[in-house]
Order: sequence, then structure tokens, then C-alpha cells
Amino acid sequence: MPKSTKKKKDKAADFSKAKLKLGKGKQLANNAVDTSFKARSIALPSQSIAQGSSNAPTTKRRLTFENLISYLKHYNVSTRKDAIFGLRELLEENPHLLADHLTALVNGTVRVIGDEDASVRKALLGFFGWLLPRVPQSDLHPHAPILLLFTTSALTHIFPEIRIDAIRFLDIFLEHIPEIVIEGWARDNSGHGRRVLQGYLGVLSAGTAYGHDGDSGPVKATSTASVILSPGSKLVVLKSLATFLNRALAVKKQASQSSSSSSSTPTRFFASSFSSQSAFETFDSLLRPTLTDPTKTATRQWAEETDPTEDDFVGAFTLASSHIGDSWSLQDLTNVELPILGKDVDGGQSSTGVNAEYTHVLHLTKMLHATLVSTLLDCAPAVFSPSSSPPETELNMILTISDIARSLYGALLQDASTNVTPSYQVIEDLSSFLGHMSPYFPFVPSGSILAKRDIKIEQAFQDLNITYCELTSLLLLVSPTPEHVSTSRSSNGKRPASTPTHLTSLQVDRVHDYVVRLLRGEPPSGSVQATLPRPIAPSVYSALLPTIWALINHAALERSQDSESLLVAVIEHAIKVSSTSAVKIHTLDFLGRLILSV
Repeated sequence: MPKSTKKKKDKAADFSKAKLKLGKGKQLANNAVDTSFKARSIALPSQSIAQGSSNAPTTKRRLTFENLISYLKHYNVSTRKDAIFGLRELLEENPHLLADHLTALVNGTVRVIGDEDASVRKALLGFFGWLLPRVPQSDLHPHAPILLLFTTSALTHIFPEIRIDAIRFLDIFLEHIPEIVIEGWARDNSGHGRRVLQGYLGVLSAGTAYGHDGDSGPVKATSTASVILSPGSKLVVLKSLATFLNRALAVKKQASQSSSSSSSTPTRFFASSFSSQSAFETFDSLLRPTLTDPTKTATRQWAEETDPTEDDFVGAFTLASSHIGDSWSLQDLTNVELPILGKDVDGGQSSTGVNAEYTHVLHLTKMLHATLVSTLLDCAPAVFSPSSSPPETELNMILTISDIARSLYGALLQDASTNVTPSYQVIEDLSSFLGHMSPYFPFVPSGSILAKRDIKIEQAFQDLNITYCELTSLLLLVSPTPEHVSTSRSSNGKRPASTPTHLTSLQVDRVHDYVVRLLRGEPPSGSVQATLPRPIAPSVYSALLPTIWALINHAALERSQDSESLLVAVIEHAIKVSSTSAVKIHTLDFLGRLILSV
């Protein structure tokens, strides 16, 4: 009986349906087969079957160029940094790879510009500093857009340290491809220079967008910087901006003085004494020596006797027909026609483009004025303290902002002397900037008489003095003449607002005293250390010429006796300079032009 019951139960179990319980999944059949699997990849670059037994150059770690490029995307920081070092090692031992893989190299490395690890960015900075001088300019220019695209993108990164490193990348590009970096900086819709300049202003928290109506348009903040920069970081940004502006505005200066060579004497400051820019360019080109091709110069065979009717000289010399005792004034020489030189009367440049660039520089100067003044006020007490030596960072920062001010105000006021009426606000801003510097001028190193001299600091203070003199000369050259002031007075006898007194007599006297002492080899007034007379470098003498010219004109207009002492110092210095000195040619050139203007 029990057996039969058990068999019945077993038989019923085979055909019974399992009851499903709530929350339980469907049970698998007894004969179900599990087909799931797991797999893991193993990366063996050195044993790739696709590579085979290739003879591609490798590093000491047996990594090829393709391996190193792929490692630049690795998640590990050390691997990315070692890949950059490996690329330099591979390219140093195999220079021929650079020409063949330049595109892949640039496309792989630009993505590391905005890397979040500081050590990787530092390694890439060193790699670019080594790489770019070894690449021909013609090969590097096609890759400049992608380099600047990733760099300007890093300028707006959320992390401030990445923005500062992007500035360092721009320094490298400004050194090797400056014309690409500054391209279109003064235009609104083309070129990389506009984005680069906006990046500078954003990092400095100085970015503003002006309306289309100029000064009357609305002002909107466009800064992306949310962190106050440290003095060291701010110095990096200001130095790079100064280099950018010098490069951008140097193109304009070279265009106006295309006939001059790199070693010629600067004469741009003479333009304020001429009736027009074309007259100044004609006068300057006539006195400036030019190099001609001997194969293209008209020559004649010398003969003892010639027939005057058969002589056919090139050119007409109308001024040479006068008596040898007659003298020519500066105004006579300004009337020489430009067609004699075969040049365009308009100078070959559109007035619309000039005015657009002038307006852009004007707005840029307004944007940066507050930054320049605030930086000067922050650093001046520490730099010019009489009880301690100046900190290097603050001293370099004052030098940099002075260089920026010289570039911007020089571009505005030097052009305003002949082309455009100077803006009242620009003159007021420059007067304000100089007013904050004037209490410390002349700038001399502090310390005791027995303190050890630091040539580097002395040179920095001399550069700062020269820059101050140049900025002062800009105001003197655009100052109205006494005749203009007397005719422009209103009915109540007051001076109108458009002709302000820009400089005090004390400021002018201090500049005059410094220039005379420098030409005589004497230390500046207020110097506690006795220094031996040192010869003036050619660059320093060239930078002093606008100040000398401005002081002479100012003394002549004010009917002062200061011009006599300055002229004596200039002539004595020209006589003392050795004929083998590089300054000699500048002294003779300046004195010759000065004599013509008397």
C-alpha cells in the first residue's frame, strides 16, 4: 500500500504546475543552459601582433611615436607627463620624425593645454619651448589656428591656475608666431587677436564691452575671472599683455616708418612740428639714408670734360640751384612734393582703417586705465620705500604697467599730433597716471651709502625713469601753444576745458634736471650712492630723444632759459662720445635735424 501511494505522488509531480509566489521570478527549466560569459582586455603595446617586427624608432622604454600620442589621453597623470617627456626624447634622437608627424603631434599635444594637472601643463610648456624653435615658420603657420583655439579656450577655464598657464603658452606663441597671435586684434569679427585680447581682459577683470556709439554707449562687464590674482600671477598676465601690445602696435609704427632700418634714429616725435603727416614723411625720407641696389642705379662713365647739354642726370635738384650762402628753413623743406620720391600722397593707407584702429586703442586704454592706476598704487609704497630694498615682483610689475602705458598712450598721442585731435579724457588719464608717479621721480634705489650695489635693480630704475620721461614728453608735445591758449579763452577770461594744463612746472623741471644729469654722466638727484659715470647705451639715448625735443619746444614756448642748458648738455655729450661708439650716429643725426629746425 505505501509503495503504490509513493508512485502516485511521483507521477502526479511530473505533471503538476508549480505555483508562482509574489516577488519571485520565473524559475528556469531543469534543462536550461547558462550562456552568459565575462571577458577582460589585456593591453600589450610592446607585443602587438599588428606591429610585427617593425623597425620604427622607439624610446628607451621601447615606445613608438604612436604609443606616446595615445598615452597623452591616458587617465593616469604620470603616464601623460611621461608621454610628453618621451616625445621630446624620441624627437631629439630622430629629428626626421618631426616633419613626417607634425600634424599628429600638434593635434595630440594641444588637448593637454587645458589639462587639470599642473605638472602635465608644466611639462608641455617646456616641450613647446623646445619644439617651436625647431619647426620652420612655413610649417608652423598652418597649425597656428588650432594652437590658439585651445589656448584661448583655456583662458576662460573655471580654474584660475589653468588660465595663468594659458598665458604662459601665449608667451611662447608670441615669441615664435607673433603675426598670427595679433592678427585682427583691432577688428571685431576676424582674426585670433581679438579673442586673445578678450582673454587678457577677462583674466585681469578689466573686460568691458562698449556700445557702437563710442563713449556714449552702454558698458557691460564681460570678465570671467572670479578669483583675485596673486602678485606673481598678475605679473605673468601683465607681462604677456605688454608683449602683445608691443607686437601689435609695432606693426603700425613699422608701417609709418617702412623706409627706416632697425639701427636708425627714431624721428616720429618730430611729426608734431609739421603741418601734415605727409609733409613729415617727405622730410624724414629725404634725410634718412637708404640702401639701393647697385644693379638698378643709373650710372655714367666719368670723363674729364663733359658737355652740359648732353648730361642727363636722374632727378631734379631745385633746392641746389640757390646760392651757397642761402639757408633753408624747416618750413621750406616741408613743401617738398612727395611725387619726387615716387610715393603715394595718401600714404597708401585708408583713413577709415586708421580711425577704426585709433578708436579701438582708445577704448582699450580706457578699459585698462583703472587696472594700471590700482596696480601702481598697490606696488609703489613697497618699491619706493626709503628703508628697504624693492621687492622684485612689485618692481617688475611697475615696470610692466609703465611699458603698457607707454605703448597705449604713445599710439594715441603720437598719432593725435598730426592726424586726430587728442581726446580730453586720454590726456586727463595720462596726467592722472603721471601724477601718481611724480612724487617718487626721479626713481633711485633706496638703501645706505655702504650698501652693496645691485646692477639689476639700478638698470630697472633707469628704465623706469626713461619711461616716465617718455610719457611726460607725450603730454608736452600735445600741449597747446601759448597763442592757441590765448585765442581760445572765453569771454570771462578763463581757460576752456578743452585746453587743460597737463603738467606742473615742478614735474617739467624734474624731468629737465634728470635728462641733463644723465647726459653729463651724473647720478640723479636724491641718489644716496655715488656712482661712476657710465656711457649711455644706444637704446637709452634713442628713448631720450622725444623728451629732449619736447623740453626744448616747451622751453622755447615758455621763453625759458632751460633750453640753453639742455642744448649745451646735448652738444657736449655728442662731442664726448667716441667715434667708434654706436651712439655717435644717433647724436649726429639728431643734432643735424635739430639745427634744421632752429
